[in-house]
Amino acid sequence: MARFEGEMLGRAERLASLYPDPRSAIIPLCHLAQEQDGYVTEEAIAHIGELVGATGAEVQGTASFYDMLKFEPVGKYVIGVCTNISCMLRGGYELLDAASNTLGVPPGETTADGIFTLEEVECVAHCDKAPAVQINYRYFGPVDSDAFAELVGQLKSGELDEQVPEHGTLIRVLRDAPPPIPLEEIDAERARQDAEREARAASREV
Repeated sequence: MARFEGEMLGRAERLASLYPDPRSAIIPLCHLAQEQDGYVTEEAIAHIGELVGATGAEVQGTASFYDMLKFEPVGKYVIGVCTNISCMLRGGYELLDAASNTLGVPPGETTADGIFTLEEVECVAHCDKAPAVQINYRYFGPVDSDAFAELVGQLKSGELDEQVPEHGTLIRVLRDAPPPIPLEEIDAERARQDAEREARAASREV
């Protein structure tokens, strides 16, 4: 399944309705597609374009700027090992090597069972817990080689299911909001306020 259907289609339409300009929903909709399939498929890109009034190329061009969005299949768990300055100084590269040995794949690859994808990542803003690891964008640190092997075991056993959902689930609390205010009402309110300011300015000049 790559196009939105059923409940996911309802969520997609609701997301698009949250914005005065539906194109503003491109990134949230890409995250929804990733939640559905684990990555953003070409079919999902086309469907998102239909929902927001954009071309597939426009959706792709916007979404491809963001590292969190994947356009090829990845593992159930995407593990990013930070090697930026704070983590590097506290063993980030050694941790990356240990992670590669534990998983049996180099950075950028997915294990044969499809469970883990290993990545070398830039700063994850967890510097006080260096060296840090993010697993599906949930943060752990400081992590050494033994702690990493323990994390892998906990993920396989399901012990961390509550803390770390499968890749693609960015949030568990769905965003909602009141219906957007029509643009015509916004323009009318701005015109009213402009008129009031002009009237006050004119009264001061008298």
